Amino acid sequence: MIRAKKAPTFLITGPALGPKPRGHQRYMVNGKRLLLVEDDDAIRETLRDQLQEEFFVEEAARAAEALKLAKASIHEIIILDATLPDMNGLDVCKLMRRAGINAPVIMLTGADTEADTVLSLDWGANDYVTKPFKMGLLLARIHAQLRQYDRSEGAILTIGPYTFHPAAKIVIDTANGDRKIRLTEKETAILKYLFQAGETVIGRDVLLNEVWGYDSGVTTHTLETHVYRLRQKIERDPSNAKILITEPGGYRLMP
Repeated sequence: MIRAKKAPTFLITGPALGPKPRGHQRYMVNGKRLLLVEDDDAIRETLRDQLQEEFFVEEAARAAEALKLAKASIHEIIILDATLPDMNGLDVCKLMRRAGINAPVIMLTGADTEADTVLSLDWGANDYVTKPFKMGLLLARIHAQLRQYDRSEGAILTIGPYTFHPAAKIVIDTANGDRKIRLTEKETAILKYLFQAGETVIGRDVLLNEVWGYDSGVTTHTLETHVYRLRQKIERDPSNAKILITEPGGYRLMP
């Protein structure tokens, strides 16, 4: 259980962990980027050790550093402590929203009053967790916010070396000078549906139904044609796909 800063100890239940990393190292398991902002070293390191098992983690102990990291790269979720040494966490959240950062923000707070809750939500936070809390609760809140965000019109998603902007129907090649690749409406729908499915294999009939509204059993090469064209746009070597993978029974995305 994570406790508020003034408490002398805290405990998180979970599997045994290896040596703690140092500095602002990054990790990637499922491809989703998480920004962790917490000035208490012990709490931040404990949260990082748990979260890095599932997320690509960046961390900051100060508001100025958090704002710099948030503006420099895309994060799918932000965990933000309400009390930072150089700025109130609510002000940080407000500045992030003004800067156009629309990723879900979960506030970590030591207060549990209705006024604090309303203020957090009014200033742009999506949810809040009150210390002390169990890690399972925080993860449940993170997953709930990610599900909502992935389905939102303004979502910015990470797929391999790309940031995917469904509303704008583009992917941006961040490893190649932020080159913009335009997608058709159907290509966008295919990518978004596969992204939301995680690493689950999605059957051909399911995609035809979800993207085109075709009934099961329809004979058409429409899907295969669109997948082929999509690979020409996003794969380094379309003949050896590393992102949009064909599996027995359907397709899936690699994070």
